[in-house]
Amino acid sequence: MTTSNSRDFNLDVAEVIEEAYERCGLEVRTGYDARTARRSLNLMFAEWANRGLNLWTVKQATQSLTQGTSSYTLTADTVVDVLEVTLRRGTTDYELSRISRGEYSTIPDKTTQGRPSQYYFDRQIAPVLNLWANPDNSTDSIIYYYVERIQDADTLINTTDMPFRFFPCMVAGLAYYIAMKRAPERLQMLKSVYEEEFQRAGDEDEGRTSLKLQPSLDYLRV
Repeated sequence: MTTSNSRDFNLDVAEVIEEAYERCGLEVRTGYDARTARRSLNLMFAEWANRGLNLWTVKQATQSLTQGTSSYTLTADTVVDVLEVTLRRGTTDYELSRISRGEYSTIPDKTTQGRPSQYYFDRQIAPVLNLWANPDNSTDSIIYYYVERIQDADTLINTTDMPFRFFPCMVAGLAYYIAMKRAPERLQMLKSVYEEEFQRAGDEDEGRTSLKLQPSLDYLRV
């Protein structure tokens, strides 16, 4: 028996919407049906960003520093969050620790210059990365990992911006969103399916590290 030897299965936005409507026991009959479903799909992507389900969009970027400048505006509508920041000075990297708005606001003198050791990420529409201490030279740079916003579902012929393993969660979620508006009798069932698929996708999306077990030696002590 021969196999397909194909691994390029994908769904365009129209197919995602069609599958979601079918799970609601409905059909896409008008342009408005497709438009409202596409809007719900984009709202669901925003929900995923809030729930942290988009680690496949993690990117790396570099920002050159300027002496005496502690705040750096990042790309608006692209950077959702910053995960890690490292200062590169020559051939040596120094990890920066993240602090909260409250901790940053209580720093008495934000003009103090030195090697930056902390950062506060201000998640505005145009996000700002604030460093402390204030950079003391213009030769250092920071390397940061950021979560990029999931691309919108703009047109029906576009494919979606995600790995194939998230397709079940995406379709289940959109079916639930549509049911809230069109099929309330299936709402609880579709919500349960969505949450199960979301949990699976979230478990798969977690960063994996090697497990190191440190045995206790107490039992050897007399």
